[in-house]
Amino acid sequence: MGLKNKDLLGMKQLSAEEIMEILETAKTMKMVLTSGNKKTSHLQGKSVVTLFYENSTRTRLSFELASKYMGSASANISASGSSVSKGESLLDTVRTIDMMATDIVVMRHTQSGAPHFIAPYLNASVVNAGDGMNEHPTQALLDLFTMYERFDSFEGKNIAICGDLYHSRVVRSNTIGLTKLGAKVSVYGPRTMVPVGIEKMGARVASSVADAVKDADAVMGLRVQLERQHKSLFPSVAEYSSFYSITSDILALAKPEAFLMHPGPCNHGVELPTAVYDCDQSVINEQVTNGVAVRMAVLYMLMARRNSL
Repeated sequence: MGLKNKDLLGMKQLSAEEIMEILETAKTMKMVLTSGNKKTSHLQGKSVVTLFYENSTRTRLSFELASKYMGSASANISASGSSVSKGESLLDTVRTIDMMATDIVVMRHTQSGAPHFIAPYLNASVVNAGDGMNEHPTQALLDLFTMYERFDSFEGKNIAICGDLYHSRVVRSNTIGLTKLGAKVSVYGPRTMVPVGIEKMGARVASSVADAVKDADAVMGLRVQLERQHKSLFPSVAEYSSFYSITSDILALAKPEAFLMHPGPCNHGVELPTAVYDCDQSVINEQVTNGVAVRMAVLYMLMARRNSL
């Protein structure tokens, strides 16, 4: 079937069938990634540019490695090291990149909707690597892939997502993707950090962290994004940890075979105690590996669509 659109801008645009095809493709890419020889020729003769207006470790590095493992010419640009620091506009920057025969632009931006704004102006395919508080589709896809390795089907599975919901593009993308695949999503966080209208995305707002986690098949913690808060939305970090942290006692309320996830980076002792982060149920480090495999799949499928036109 392949992807219908030239760009990957959000989970909203993907059908359930497209999501599942990405996950199946990621299976193959993970086999490549974990083999003795990670080099393939899937993107040979193609070019991928990562353009990041926000700091990143996992997303940026995994996209760069994904493109290099598949043989593409790759380059990365940060806002601080480019003409953006001289006042160049976003549109001028991406048009410049596009005119260098770039095939795919992977962009992270502080403003919601920035990838959607630039995509119509470019011949290159655009991948949203996180836009403000809107979406982070490839994070959701790698989370779904991590679950898919453990679930025969998403239908009827209970997924708990707890933490800083308001600032999290991860909860938005995951909720959209999970509900499209038939899962049930329960979310919880401080009342001041619950986005208005999240129920319309298909999530149930739980009454407590215990209520969200009870009988869950998978539990996801979210980072408290202090850098996005212009005013404090809870009294103190200590109080947040006391009332909203996913402790071992809370995790024990989930199903016995449930596993723990976190998109990273983690504030240890805030959303998760270190002992829980490192517990046997944690698949947080595996999510990092899966991030490379999923991004290999996304780049491969976008390029396959371009080659078919």
